[in-house]
Amino acid sequence: MAGCAALVLAGGSGSRFGSEIPKQYFALGGRTVLRRAAEAFAGHPAVDHVRVVIRAEDRARYDAAFAGLDVLPPTVGGATRQDSARLGLESLGSLAPDRVLIHDGARPFVDAALIDRTLAALDDAPAALPALPVSDTLKRARADRATVAETVDRSLLWRAQTPQAFRYGDILAAHRAAAGASLTDDAMVAEHAGLSVALVMGNEDNVKITTQSDLGRAERTLADALAITRVGTGYDVHRFCPGDHVMLCGVRVPHDRGLEGHSDADAGLHALTDAILGAIGEGDIGAHFPPSDPQWRGAPSDIFLRHAAGLVAAKGGEIANVDVTLVCERPKIGPHRDAMRAAIARIAGIDVSRVAVKATTSEKLGFTGRGEGIVAYATATVRLPWS
Repeated sequence: MAGCAALVLAGGSGSRFGSEIPKQYFALGGRTVLRRAAEAFAGHPAVDHVRVVIRAEDRARYDAAFAGLDVLPPTVGGATRQDSARLGLESLGSLAPDRVLIHDGARPFVDAALIDRTLAALDDAPAALPALPVSDTLKRARADRATVAETVDRSLLWRAQTPQAFRYGDILAAHRAAAGASLTDDAMVAEHAGLSVALVMGNEDNVKITTQSDLGRAERTLADALAITRVGTGYDVHRFCPGDHVMLCGVRVPHDRGLEGHSDADAGLHALTDAILGAIGEGDIGAHFPPSDPQWRGAPSDIFLRHAAGLVAAKGGEIANVDVTLVCERPKIGPHRDAMRAAIARIAGIDVSRVAVKATTSEKLGFTGRGEGIVAYATATVRLPWS
């Protein structure tokens, strides 16, 4: 049997993580760190088999984490990472794959393109290592670890990642020959055996979780990647009444009439408030500010919009953009457009670049065409964290 197998190493205790539960079994966006790492290989078309190397005492955790995922049964590792990799390779003997990928179970963000690049390098070399060039200035400390001895030339230095790819027979023989040595990764085992290791470009997102602060950063990365985009729409209409101005999108616009309504009758802000509430599934403006409640009589509509924006923030979300269209023959909206955008941005707590205000007429048709009132349409796009 040939093909490609992936070994995901998860035999560590995670002592640096500072928890009784090994880091690879912590939840990250609803699935464990380890499962996320394994899923990248299980779903890759070039990978035929996936096996996880675990500690014997973690079998119950493994079973719970991997329920429903089609991978080979796990195998038990050894006292060191090097031992675990060798035992994992030995466990693949009956499959006899042509190629093998060895990956750290604490790297949950490996992507298909990185797997592709690493495997492709095996066409010309017996081993391949994804890595990133060192960009920081490096210092070598003196023996006291308190002062700098020298600056290290970084021009040829790279930060190693996994998965590391190998021709199966070569790396198995190399690991057998290196048993008892103290080597830090599988590429080093290959080097120790005299194998040439090709460098391929790694991925900055392919981080290894070692500490709890690393897990926190991974959670934030995942939240950004999996943020839900939701869209809401709003509509409002108000008839004209006696007056000398109208409120539109938070701006007082001089006019020979006013707008009739329980509050200040700002059709633009009312439609926008409904759009935001719709995007987050929180009903409509009347549910939050009933027109039957006298406290809202004549109230400025920025109260309503600010409340809706606050609900988005309370859910950990953000308003990506808003778009308001006003339909009327008069007053002319163009001279006030920038002021309206600025007012909406200020009230909603977003940058003005995320706000659009447009205006059109109804070509003298319908009640807006007859000058009886104003219509406002609004759309709001909101990003909410994955849940």
